Amino acid sequence: MRRLSLLALSAAAAGLVSAPLLADDHGKHRHDDGHVPMYAEDLLDAYYAKLEKRIDLPVAPANVSLAPDATITRLAFGSCNHQSRSQHMWAQIAATNPDLFLFIGDNNYGDSGWNGDAALTSLRMAYQQQAETPELTDFRTKVPMMITWDDHDYGANDAGANFAFRKWSETLFETFWGSSKEVQSRPGIYESRTFGEDGKVTQVIMLDTRFFRSDLDRMEYTPERPPLGPYVPSRDASKTVLGEAQWKWLEQELAKPADLRILVSSIQVITDAHNYESWEALPMQREKLYGMLAGREDSGLVMLSGDRHAGGIYADTPEAAGGEKLWELTSSSLNYSFSSTERNTAREPDPKRLTDFISEENFGLVDIDWAAKTFTMSMRGSEGEVRVSETVSW
Repeated sequence: MRRLSLLALSAAAAGLVSAPLLADDHGKHRHDDGHVPMYAEDLLDAYYAKLEKRIDLPVAPANVSLAPDATITRLAFGSCNHQSRSQHMWAQIAATNPDLFLFIGDNNYGDSGWNGDAALTSLRMAYQQQAETPELTDFRTKVPMMITWDDHDYGANDAGANFAFRKWSETLFETFWGSSKEVQSRPGIYESRTFGEDGKVTQVIMLDTRFFRSDLDRMEYTPERPPLGPYVPSRDASKTVLGEAQWKWLEQELAKPADLRILVSSIQVITDAHNYESWEALPMQREKLYGMLAGREDSGLVMLSGDRHAGGIYADTPEAAGGEKLWELTSSSLNYSFSSTERNTAREPDPKRLTDFISEENFGLVDIDWAAKTFTMSMRGSEGEVRVSETVSW
């Protein structure tokens, strides 16, 4: 546990520090528990209140809305979009005519060039650049959006609840994307909405896997760093992905009637094939998630994820899910690919991944056939071509 001195906080507020400052390891927000001592982020409240009055915060281009009674037949999603790289994928996504687009994390890379200042200037500038991006402006006039974040648009690589500036990051996010009053009323940015009626109800659940998440356990240092990530699974029962309040909220949401549920996690859920961030790093939390999904009000289910700068279709039948076959489509990235599909697939063998590990630029689609009660997961490339596809009955 690290607490900050007033001197350190003053330096942070003045933008004089050059490294992230950490709050309590448990990352508790005082709105969650009034008995939590005042840590770094609470001492910064007064600074942020003044900062918000002094500067104009970026706001996203206006977005069309989707009526609650609208029936969704095609949903698109994507992740990992660097604000300074080509924005050509917006036109490709729009060309598929989705009813809704889910922006599921690393929506910008606001941590690029961050010098540790408490004002998160680089993140604010990333949002400002997005506000002035003509491709995004045009897209938002055509396609309704729902948004959650991942680490790079949260504030720091792999950051969780220990990120001392998370409340300011939340303010930037909610202001830019125009979050609902419900989201703004509580810590974190998790959200759920339902669309459609008469046996065609789609529930979209956007999780927040950042604001409350405990630190992950790192493997011991060796001169030869592992090629597939630094983290090891922890069965520490005190660690959390979603935090107590969000877990209770999720249970309530899963009890609501719906015909098909879309569950969005910015990080991957099913895979065990790597040691980067994923639900595998906190297996007890994943088992809790599976158990909660098994107890949901009867409905179809598909999970969507991003983060990896590559993607594919995953399936598993975990014991904790009561024998149900669970499906996950990972799509990443929109404009920030690192490798080739051939190299990525060979580098990360995975019995739970049913496809190649697509590394080139991509976005995901979920097509719903209400008459047949099927959904089709597919991934499209940078020219709109189908890379992988799988149809599932529910």
